[in-house]
Amino acid sequence: MPYERLVQVGRVAYIAYGPEKGKICCITNIVDQTRVLVDGPSSHVRRQALNIKALHLTKYVLKFLPGARSKTVKALWDKHDINKKWQESRWYKKLQAKHTRSQMTDFDRYKLLHAKQAYNRIVNHEYNRLKKKSKAELAKKTKKTKPRTFVAKSKRIANKFKIFAAPAAAGKKK
Repeated sequence: MPYERLVQVGRVAYIAYGPEKGKICCITNIVDQTRVLVDGPSSHVRRQALNIKALHLTKYVLKFLPGARSKTVKALWDKHDINKKWQESRWYKKLQAKHTRSQMTDFDRYKLLHAKQAYNRIVNHEYNRLKKKSKAELAKKTKKTKPRTFVAKSKRIANKFKIFAAPAAAGKKK
C-alpha cells in the first residue's frame, strides 16, 4: 500500500498554515474532497472546516464514529495521551528546534558557532589520539622478528646462479 496516512475520521493532523498554524487537531468528519471537519478540544482548536491542503497528517489515529461530539473527541484524546505522544515525537522536536533557531540573536549565533568549534576540536583530538594508538598497536603486531637485509641486485643474481660461489669444503680452516 503506497500511502500509510490516509485522510480518515479520527486521524490526528498538524495544521501547517492559517490562523491555527502549529496546533494539532483531529478529523471528525469529511465534508468533501477538499475539506474536512476538525476538532481539537485539548489543543484549543475550535470545531471548524479546514482545507486538506492546510493539514499534515500524523501517525496517530483515534477510533470514533463520524461527526462525534467534542466531548467524545476530548475523552479519547486524553485517554490516548495524544498531546504527550506528540511532544515526544521527532517531528515536534524539529519544529521546536526550528523555532528556537529563528528566535536567536546575532550574538547567540556567534556563541553557537564557537561552541560547535570547541566541541569539534575535542572530538577530532580524541579521534586522532585513538587512531594513533591503534596504528602503534598494529605496528607492534606486524613487526618482524628478523630484520630484512638488503642485498645489491648483482649479488642476488650471483647467489641465484651460484656465480663466484666458494666451494663449501675448501673455505674451512682448522
